[in-house]
Amino acid sequence: MRAGPRTAALLLAAGLLAGCASWKRCSYEDPGRDAWQQPERVIEALGIDPGERVADLGSGSGYFTLRLARAVGPEGRVYAVDVDEEMNAYLKERLRQANIANVEVIQARFDDPLLPDGAIDLVLTVDTYHHLEDRPNYFRNLRRDLAPGGRVAVIDYDGRKGWFVRLFGHRTPREVLLREMAEAGYEVAAQYDFIDRQSFVIFRPR
Repeated sequence: MRAGPRTAALLLAAGLLAGCASWKRCSYEDPGRDAWQQPERVIEALGIDPGERVADLGSGSGYFTLRLARAVGPEGRVYAVDVDEEMNAYLKERLRQANIANVEVIQARFDDPLLPDGAIDLVLTVDTYHHLEDRPNYFRNLRRDLAPGGRVAVIDYDGRKGWFVRLFGHRTPREVLLREMAEAGYEVAAQYDFIDRQSFVIFRPR
């Protein structure tokens, strides 16, 4: 019996994931990611000043964590936040090998990033927003972690491109993102469209 397109896609995805020690690590370390993610352009758009305190929410293997660590400089601090113990252990070892000392890895809870209250200048979350439950409440509570003038940058798949994200629901339509963050008490500070498959919006508390 010939498999249908959806079944074939599922089998292909299962095979790819089975061949990788961690599907999340594979996702973050996709060798083609730099071309479409444009991480250096993202960092530039975030406008991070040396010495700032930045949280990488859903840090995974550290794709953005290491870039953020360079952006804040030795006087700054990056909080790498994830609920995945395996990925946190991997990131700690990666930071050790790279001799990066301005990153603190946080084992978060699903409903709380466990960030220091009132201390964070910028929260960046990439490819993570769609995984969170009760997102308006999550980001409403996260406001207590922001320093005065603090911002939240969300980059997430919006479904414009990529069969995998559409097949498995790993996306948040832009209108949903804007509505939920407004419900959480934020307004749009800036938004960018240079990533061809993701929304990129920076929010600030109203």
